[in-house]
Amino acid sequence: MSVVASTLMTRGVVFVHSTPAALCPHVCWALESVLGEHVRLGWAQQPLGRSLVRGEYSWAGEPGTGARIASALRGFDDLRYEVTEEPSPGIDGSRWVHTPSLGIHHSWLAANGDAVVNEDRLRAAMRSGDHTALRREIDSALGTAWDLELDPFRHAGEGHPTRWLYRVS
Repeated sequence: MSVVASTLMTRGVVFVHSTPAALCPHVCWALESVLGEHVRLGWAQQPLGRSLVRGEYSWAGEPGTGARIASALRGFDDLRYEVTEEPSPGIDGSRWVHTPSLGIHHSWLAANGDAVVNEDRLRAAMRSGDHTALRREIDSALGTAWDLELDPFRHAGEGHPTRWLYRVS
């Protein structure tokens, strides 16, 4: 009797909210180095900048691929991006966001897409007893500053085609 090894798979999306057009091939090469396949993003003009473009790419791979993608893109300072990885059996989902002014932020995701803040981080935030400090720590844990900076870039692309994800087998 032979045993067939199964590889756990997950999926996610890379949203490049804005990049200078000159970085497009470098972004694709970085994604290809992680995914091991040819990557072609459908670049569209980013209305918030004259020489900026935006694009997205749906990917499938082993759990942890999202972290590797976020790391590969981290070196591009002029890039605004978001990488998501859906939960897989026994593994939480994740989201990485990057802006030139704030750097990178990671948060875990619940099955419904909500950010999850772990118990230890909440306890540490509550220790100060200061309501303002607690709010600041929770905003930091949720990545509020990143969302505020990325939201105009996200909404500027509304009306562009959306790629739907399908089940990974």
